[in-house]
Amino acid sequence: MFSLENVLYFQAGLGFLANMFLLVFYIFIILGHRPKLIDLISCQLTFVHILMILTGGNVMLSDIFESLNVENDIKCKATLYTNRVMRGLSISITCLLSVIQAVTISPSTSMLAKFKHKLRKHMVNASFFYIWSFNFSLSSILIFYTGGFTNVSETKQMKITKSCSILPMNYIIRGMVVTVTTVRDVFLVGVMLITSAYMVIILFRHERQCKHLHSISHLRASPEKRATQTILLLVVFFVVMYWVDFILSSTSVTLWMYDPVILTVQKFLMNAYPIITPLLQISSDKRVINVMKTLQSKCH
Repeated sequence: MFSLENVLYFQAGLGFLANMFLLVFYIFIILGHRPKLIDLISCQLTFVHILMILTGGNVMLSDIFESLNVENDIKCKATLYTNRVMRGLSISITCLLSVIQAVTISPSTSMLAKFKHKLRKHMVNASFFYIWSFNFSLSSILIFYTGGFTNVSETKQMKITKSCSILPMNYIIRGMVVTVTTVRDVFLVGVMLITSAYMVIILFRHERQCKHLHSISHLRASPEKRATQTILLLVVFFVVMYWVDFILSSTSVTLWMYDPVILTVQKFLMNAYPIITPLLQISSDKRVINVMKTLQSKCH
């Protein structure tokens, strides 16, 4: 188990550094240049992933809280609530990213074309407000049903970390939480799959047209195509990782029992998407690659 914990620490450290690099890059882009709409969304997603990693299974924040002598009950409520909110924001913003990209690459003759000029002014601002408000509200119940683990009435608590547990809740509240969370996840994943299928169709048609016009090299160099391919990879990877994690979580909540092996697997899955996301974005965005080459040349 010691070696597994080292793997989790390494995984969390790698994800934190990659996301911090990307966050600093997006901040400079937003402050210094005219940012793309995708940049504004990706910046928020990167920030969400940093908090996800920091609060995932108390991997890093536990040491900080202990050094500040924070009470265990408050520590558990803060970390678990924040992590659940960030988890919901991650799927919500990834879905929004997929929708925005589908609208962006849609042909001028499509029904989605009329939304292009409204994205920056209305749709995105309203969407972010509702996304953040909804997820903060949905996860607020954890504040009342999360606390430090004690040996008193141990069988009634569901231990989820070494020092934290979910307190017993009646079947009605538990059923409402599981139902609302499931409906949200199924809806957002469904939207992501639909927009992804739409983008694949658009790319296929575009590639066929470019082949017909003997300009396939232009398509390969298209920033829109690179961005779309990156988002498609993120969506596919996210859907697979998310639903494996969701099945494990649902099983544990239903049985009201967390197996240590399942908990370790969940921690690994929880950090997988926040780590893969910045690495894919860094490798596919030429602006980031150019910045890294500039820094490398200055170092030499």
